[in-house]
Amino acid sequence: MLHPGVRTLERGRETLMENIVVLITAANHEEAGRIAHALVDARLAGCANIVGGIRSIYRWEGRTQDDQEVLMIVKTRKHLFERLSIRVTELHSYRVPEIIAIPIVGGSEEYLTWLKEVTD
Repeated sequence: MLHPGVRTLERGRETLMENIVVLITAANHEEAGRIAHALVDARLAGCANIVGGIRSIYRWEGRTQDDQEVLMIVKTRKHLFERLSIRVTELHSYRVPEIIAIPIVGGSEEYLTWLKEVTD
């Protein structure tokens, strides 16, 4: 049995499905911090975590690349994704930045309420 303060997909689909996590890689901590501040200040995101030490192996311009990056884990709401994506692209040094949205399928009701309040 779930704690009463936890909402899952089955217990609140219409409200829960509006929340997303966006994964964004950046070249370094400075760039990620600048982007994160811009998103939170503009209320396009409630929170952005910056995780260093990410090793990214990917295909780019016909070759396999192996680079150090940082990962931003951004919590926001689905209806803000397009505006958030445009803002990230404006601020990002990459020609094709990674901006991937994942639905939140469960979370504490208090946190999700807070996320709604700070992004309205």
